[in-house]
Amino acid sequence: MSVIVLALRWLTLLGAALSAPLLAAETQVAVAANFTEPAKAIAAAFEKATGHKALLAFGASGGFYTQISHGAPFEVFLSADADRPARAEQEGLAVPGTRFTYAVGRLVLYSATPGLVDAHGAVLKRGGFDRIAIADPATAPYGLAAVETMRRLGVEAALKPKIVTGSSIAQAYQFASTGAAQLGFVALSQVVAVRGGSRWIVPTGFHAPIEQQAVLLRTGEKNPAARAFLAFLKGRTALAIIRRYGYAVR
Repeated sequence: MSVIVLALRWLTLLGAALSAPLLAAETQVAVAANFTEPAKAIAAAFEKATGHKALLAFGASGGFYTQISHGAPFEVFLSADADRPARAEQEGLAVPGTRFTYAVGRLVLYSATPGLVDAHGAVLKRGGFDRIAIADPATAPYGLAAVETMRRLGVEAALKPKIVTGSSIAQAYQFASTGAAQLGFVALSQVVAVRGGSRWIVPTGFHAPIEQQAVLLRTGEKNPAARAFLAFLKGRTALAIIRRYGYAVR
């Protein structure tokens, strides 16, 4: 084999190496449960585009905040509200200037039973069900929005004995989707691709805006993958995924 051929092969291999993402890394991301499916899609697109991996954990925003404040090794926090990322910034747990709204969520009253939920949510006053699922309002913003909605409709007291509380919006959806509760307040993203059943998309004026914010945590300040993930979350590919799951973006 000639020296020229060997040199050309070496240059080809070198070019391939240089074209691959340099110093690919991983980042630990705490993700609000309502954002589970879009986050998975975004993480896959992120890895394909950058070579970096986003390792996702899902749960209630309040629970994650408690873990983060006690030293959990998350580097990026995708909360279901704006309060906890702001608090993380104020308490020195997050990098100032990195917080932004990545999605605005919508609350839905959902039932796996066709026809049970009407187009105006009148079933909440009419009755005819034994249990209604919500996420824990102390830790999950969608649970708080559910309480605000019931209060707005004047049915909170009447429905209180029927409420089944999930630890997160994921568990609230599990209760409603399996029939363990005939109704459930869930995130639009959880049912946007679900066929059948019945639903009412709660008007935005019935509760405080579900403004979901992301922030870079101090633990990820020097990790290029953490910063790259947040940058990717603002980009065209991620925004298209976010919209596809029923969220508004700003």
